[in-house]
Amino acid sequence: MRRNRQRGSHLGLLLLASQLLQVGLDNIPPVTLAVLGLNTYLYLFPAAPLMQACVSVQQAYWFKDWRRLLLSPLHHADDWHLYFNMVSFLWKGMRLERRLGGAWFVYLLAVFSLLTGLVYLVLEALLTELTQDPSYSMTCAVGFSGVLFALKVLNNHYHPGGVTYVMGLPVSNRYASWAELVLIHITSPGTSFIGHLAGILVGLLYTAGPLKAIMKKCAEFVTANGYNSQPGAYYSSTGSSGNSIQGYSGIHGGYSGNHQSAPYYTTAPTASYTGGLTEEEQIEAAIRNSLNDRGQSNQTSAPPPYGFNLSEEATAEEIRQRRLRRFDS
Repeated sequence: MRRNRQRGSHLGLLLLASQLLQVGLDNIPPVTLAVLGLNTYLYLFPAAPLMQACVSVQQAYWFKDWRRLLLSPLHHADDWHLYFNMVSFLWKGMRLERRLGGAWFVYLLAVFSLLTGLVYLVLEALLTELTQDPSYSMTCAVGFSGVLFALKVLNNHYHPGGVTYVMGLPVSNRYASWAELVLIHITSPGTSFIGHLAGILVGLLYTAGPLKAIMKKCAEFVTANGYNSQPGAYYSSTGSSGNSIQGYSGIHGGYSGNHQSAPYYTTAPTASYTGGLTEEEQIEAAIRNSLNDRGQSNQTSAPPPYGFNLSEEATAEEIRQRRLRRFDS
């Protein structure tokens, strides 16, 4: 997040476009690409003037302009602000979306965006009370970097033990977010220290607090009252091995390695799976249908750029084991 600044040239936009072309648009997962496009579009054609999009205690809480919580993460002060945020999001988004799956990643970004703004308001209000300085409540912040700090905490949680170079200095992944928080504030005084801190706290709420469990419960509630009213719809999450099947349509969630993958839900493409079949028989039929579809469409093509595929042998063995368990019961 940054405080309001005057816009500069469009060199940052050109560099961002160059970076995207170097990576290749086909190599960027769809949600990540859509968020990049949305931020760029709103920089060029803002939904509101910058001073009406930024978030502060004064504007959001005192004047009840809560729409700023939605606008502030998606607007940027200048093209360099946009460039650095979007390049950072590009790499984090590619990694996390492939791991979590597109549906959960959209959900995660929406929750992180709103919570980062709310935590920012709480922190600024606390500073106002502690210091008796009303300027904290009037400080207006804008930008996606608070969400990026939350994503950084999440990314480091999924990839522990490594080393991140923060401005050329090697820092353990465990402390990289805190080091970057301090160094960015020192080297770029115009950035919002409280906005970045809010992002770190939201990330910790997800990785070490109750936020992830709350999000899962909400997703289960929506699924139970929405998608499950349709034939064949269901909701599931992968276990620690990351090998459960995500949906009848043959779409699989992101591979989770040794960590638990986020839930992914979808609806069945046809209703024929449900006619007179048990749940296990529906799953077995869906597996066979999914393998046939992939065999027809992907005989000569490489695997998709993210997610994982079950081999036919592994799937057949799983079906055999399911049948044995059902006969034993």
